[in-house]
Amino acid sequence: MQHKNKLLLTFLVLFLGTLYADAQMYRRPGVRGRIIMRNRTTNQRNKNTKQPAYEPSVHLKIGYGFQNLDKNILPTFYGATMGNVQQNGPFMGSIDYQFSQSMSVGVLITHGTVSASYYDFSNLITPAFNGKLDNWSYMLNLMHYMKGSKSVTPFVRTAIGINSWQQTYTDMNGNKAPVQEAILPDFAYQVGIGTKIKISTNAGFSLEAGYGKYIVQAGLNFKF
Repeated sequence: MQHKNKLLLTFLVLFLGTLYADAQMYRRPGVRGRIIMRNRTTNQRNKNTKQPAYEPSVHLKIGYGFQNLDKNILPTFYGATMGNVQQNGPFMGSIDYQFSQSMSVGVLITHGTVSASYYDFSNLITPAFNGKLDNWSYMLNLMHYMKGSKSVTPFVRTAIGINSWQQTYTDMNGNKAPVQEAILPDFAYQVGIGTKIKISTNAGFSLEAGYGKYIVQAGLNFKF
C-alpha cells in the first residue's frame, strides 16, 4: 500500500508540474512589478498577435484495461490457500469536457471482476470454496494534454474517486460459504500516461500505461 501511495503521489506531482509549466511567468529584470508571460515559440516576435480562441469540446471514450489490479485485493483466509486468479476487465468509459488546449475534466467509470478458488491445506485438489469480487469505480478524471502533432496528442491522466464492491463466496454446491467478508478499500484511483491518435475529425483511439485499476489500456475516442 505504501508503494501505491508513493506512485500516486509521483503522478500527482507530475500532473501539477505540467500545469505550472503551462502557466509559468517571470519578471523582466529592471522593470519593477511588470509580469511577462514566457514566450514558448521563438518564431513569434509580434507581441500584439492574438491566438485564436479555443473552442471547447466534449470527449467520450470506451476502452478495456489489462491487468485487472483488483486481483491484488482478493482476501486471504486462515487455513486456506488461494489458487489461480481469473479476471475480467476492467472495462472503462469516460466523458470529459476539454475547456482549453491542454486541460479537460470529467468522469471516469470502470467495471471488472476478479475471482479465485480457495483450497483447504488438507486438500489441495478440490477447492473448498470460490471467491469473487465485482467492482464499479467512479472517479473524477483530470487530463493534461501535451504538445504533439495534428494526429497524435500525448496526455497525462490523474483520476481519483470511490469503489463500489460486491463480494461473494460460495462452496462447491453453490451455497454461501461460511467465511467472513473482507474489508475492501473505498478509495479508487488511476494514474497514467498515454497518447491519443486521431483517425478522423471526430474519432480516434488511444493507448495508455499506468497504475490503479489497470496497467495498460486501449480504447476508442469520440469528439463532439
